[in-house]
Amino acid sequence: MILYHGSYLEIQTPDLIHSRKNVDFGRGFYTTPIYEQAVKWCEKFKRRNKSGIVSRYNFDETAYKQLKVLTFDSYSEEWLDFILHCRKGKDSTDYDIVIGGVANDKVFNTVELYFDHLIDKQEAIRRLRYEKPNLQICLRTQRALDGYLHYEGSERI
Repeated sequence: MILYHGSYLEIQTPDLIHSRKNVDFGRGFYTTPIYEQAVKWCEKFKRRNKSGIVSRYNFDETAYKQLKVLTFDSYSEEWLDFILHCRKGKDSTDYDIVIGGVANDKVFNTVELYFDHLIDKQEAIRRLRYEKPNLQICLRTQRALDGYLHYEGSERI
């Protein structure tokens, strides 16, 4: 399977050292099988007068059988709970890979409304849904990166 990563740098050798904490699925290297989504991820860098670069990888899907994988097939309470837990920095799970939908740009406002008990979980999920199809695959361990993700090239956007 081909996966893409949108950034301001070409990333030939992904690692976890440069990944951010407290994001949707926790610390990890975020990819997507949807090229257009990776291009969209580049937009925030381009707005800051940086380059937009989409790196392309071949992902060995045997990882799904050999590693610990968590998959969210839909936007659900479990999906929201996991994202909230990760964004609070309280994720202690040992998943190698987490797969699921992307929370849209309104996530910070929505999460704040939920934390302040101004909306319930169902309303938060409704607000977080993306209108367009999307998918993020977060590789959270170096084992997953080194053993199953192979760099193929990149392009400037």
